[in-house]
Amino acid sequence: MKSKYNLRQAMDLLYSGGSASSEAYTAIVLECVRNNDYDQAERLQLHMETHSFQPKTTFIHNRLLHIYAKTGKVSSAKNLFDKMPKRDVFSYNAMLSAYSKSGSVDELQATFDEMSYRDSVSYNTIIMGLAGNGFSIKALDMFVRMQTEGMIPSEYTYVSALHACSQLINVRLGRQIQARITVINLGGNVFIWNALTSMYAKCGDIGYARWLFDRANTKNLVSWNSMISGYLKTGHPEKSLDLFNNMQLLGFKPDKFTFSDVLTAYFQIGNINEAGKTFNEIKDKDKVLWTTMIAGYAQNGKEEDALSVFNEMIMENVRPDKFTFSSVVNSCAKLASLCYGKTVHAKAVVAGVHHDLLVASALIDMYSKCGDTENALIIFSVMTNRNVVSWNAMILGYAQNGHDLDALTLYEQMLQEGLKPDTVTFVGVLSSCIHANLVELGQRYFDSISQLHKLIPTLDHYACMINLLGRLNISQAVDLIKSMPHEPNSLIWSTLLSVCSIKGNIEIGQMAANYLFEIDPLNAGPYIVLSNMYASHGRWKDVASIRSLMKKNKVKKYSAYSWIEIDKRVHKFVSEDHSHPETEGIYKELSELISTLKKEGFTSNTKFVLHDVNEEEKFESISYHSEKIALAYGLMKTPNEMSPIRIIKNLRVCGDCHLFMKYVSKIVGRTIILRDSNRFHHFVGGNCCCKDYW
Repeated sequence: MKSKYNLRQAMDLLYSGGSASSEAYTAIVLECVRNNDYDQAERLQLHMETHSFQPKTTFIHNRLLHIYAKTGKVSSAKNLFDKMPKRDVFSYNAMLSAYSKSGSVDELQATFDEMSYRDSVSYNTIIMGLAGNGFSIKALDMFVRMQTEGMIPSEYTYVSALHACSQLINVRLGRQIQARITVINLGGNVFIWNALTSMYAKCGDIGYARWLFDRANTKNLVSWNSMISGYLKTGHPEKSLDLFNNMQLLGFKPDKFTFSDVLTAYFQIGNINEAGKTFNEIKDKDKVLWTTMIAGYAQNGKEEDALSVFNEMIMENVRPDKFTFSSVVNSCAKLASLCYGKTVHAKAVVAGVHHDLLVASALIDMYSKCGDTENALIIFSVMTNRNVVSWNAMILGYAQNGHDLDALTLYEQMLQEGLKPDTVTFVGVLSSCIHANLVELGQRYFDSISQLHKLIPTLDHYACMINLLGRLNISQAVDLIKSMPHEPNSLIWSTLLSVCSIKGNIEIGQMAANYLFEIDPLNAGPYIVLSNMYASHGRWKDVASIRSLMKKNKVKKYSAYSWIEIDKRVHKFVSEDHSHPETEGIYKELSELISTLKKEGFTSNTKFVLHDVNEEEKFESISYHSEKIALAYGLMKTPNEMSPIRIIKNLRVCGDCHLFMKYVSKIVGRTIILRDSNRFHHFVGGNCCCKDYW
């Protein structure tokens, strides 16, 4: 600090007089270099230009270029470089460094090509810049060219070349470079040893990477980080954590890169508590660590915790980046929290990242999963660049929300714009065909996956086709399963079971359920579906046998519940729920609603009560399903609003509740958006977007 203070005083003294001598300027520029002080360097340049001082050599200007490059001031460096009457290799190398650090690859290449003479520093800098900015093939071409022109690569050149091999996952070329390193006896260099370890780990040869790591004469923090990261990226999070513990026992202090990988490892093995504990113990958290924590919570189904950490991050004045916002928006999508999603969207606008491809695609997905395809389309329409992820988000959004023909039109537009669809695209396309009951068109799209687009149909695609064909002819769905190149998994059999439930085909439903009992005996879903099928046909003995089987296998049945967001608070309800503090008002609202609907011709369909009880009990049971209670609460809390009421249910909505919602949307005049486990239902004026086909 004292040195910088003295430098500033020297500059102030310089400005108090007139022109200075070459010796004075040289002394001050050396102090600027020693203190890495960009501000004083800029003042020095301005003083020289004001007094029309032109150095006889490039020394002073080159030192200024060095400071500008080192501090990332590319425009200042270019401005000075363009004014210099004389330039030498040092001048050009300083510009190469500036462009390399800023990621300006085109300018980096152009400046290198302009040089009449290049030294090893020139080559080292451009190779480092190309490799560091993802141009790995060009970096390796330059590595070969350097040696062809008689330049000797330094340790840093080899590190950059190995980094390029890592990016290309080209272990063969990496081995060739390793052989060259061995010949020139650079193998003991810790930087090169770390680069070799990292290269083999990233190329998937984690065993050899560990062999190198164990035999390193010298290990630094980068050595440990490379190996911890290597284990993590090759699917060995437990070994990453073992290594993390070992490094601390040996006295190495982890840095932010270590902690980021360690947090990710904890999340990968599902040890969320330990991840939280470790995160809280970190004193200096940067945005990478905050983002790692947010993403980890989101990926482990802890979306509310992810949003809580995001709020803490904002309060700590840590600026989120596009990766942070992407994870937070995804959490809002999973929670179907439109209010919070809009708040995060606004923060992304303030941060200037809302137009980023990653964030915009996440926002499209979020709005779609909240049933707001209008806002999703607005974001999609204003995107200047779109990739397949963006198109998929909008196509799937339309498909999930009943805009089936819009989804298919968008898919055709995607093809016209020359984008190649991927496997996710066809999930959206085939789902749209299911919802619109377009069997022949769905078959054509399915055939085009392999025949036209040269992709391999996945189990997700086969599940879609089983759903589509099964609703028309279950035997065709069974034939498709028999002809599949894949072994049927739980998705395939559960899809067939669902179709059988809709069609009332108990025989094939039993077959599908039996396969599911073998694959996942603790999953309550198949037991419940088959039991409900028996109940709907009055086969109460079979219902009892399924319940006995569940008890024998210790299968836990999950409860149906619905939730609604009012004033940024989520209210959760189960069937016949009396736990809410406003229960009395809710049931009064619901009773009045049922009375009003009865006058308009609505009659509860008690066939959807799958219990062997009398009609009065059936009526009481079906009248207070969780989604009806949530709807009553929404109407009670927003009596004068015209905005849609949004409800989420964890299971498939029953036929009676579906009809109930249609009546309410017509009589009350409110749009109701219900998201169940299968799809979105938009109830408007007595109709649903699913056309009663779900």
